[in-house]
Amino acid sequence: MDSPATSNGAGYWYVPAPESADSIDVLNALRTYRAAEAAMRRRTRDSMRMNETDLLAIRYVMQARQAGRSIGPKDLSRILNISTASTTALLDRLEARGYLTRRPHPTDRRALEILPTENADAEVRDTLGLMHRRMLAAAEQLTPQEAMIITRFLQAMTRVLEDTDGDHAEQNQSR
Repeated sequence: MDSPATSNGAGYWYVPAPESADSIDVLNALRTYRAAEAAMRRRTRDSMRMNETDLLAIRYVMQARQAGRSIGPKDLSRILNISTASTTALLDRLEARGYLTRRPHPTDRRALEILPTENADAEVRDTLGLMHRRMLAAAEQLTPQEAMIITRFLQAMTRVLEDTDGDHAEQNQSR
């Protein structure tokens, strides 16, 4: 759905030059997508009655399991960028609610392994399954060339957002 803020290059934080209107439209569409995704994440958190960090922890543990990798509390602390004390509280909370379980690591008896429970898998599938299928259906409508172009664009945007050194360089240049 087009709105005045998303058509003809209008609505971003700056006034575009006429030749960049299409680029601004792309950024506006990306911003609209991000807002829709954030709203979906809020609905998911509300539905599952958990905060963002809890949901991310379950996601990372499930991804590790699906990839055949083991994940422990230290890994989760690093990935989530939280303290070990916060990780312990998070794991206690998710274990008490039946989403995760801790057990001794199979090859390192000093370490723990975190695993998703069947309850976690079922609730995530119930909560997100239909939406993920619809998203995949939308992506499958792309031609291979369109998919390549969009993938390349999103990877470039990810690099821009992750480039914290570039943030500082631009700030220093503007002073």
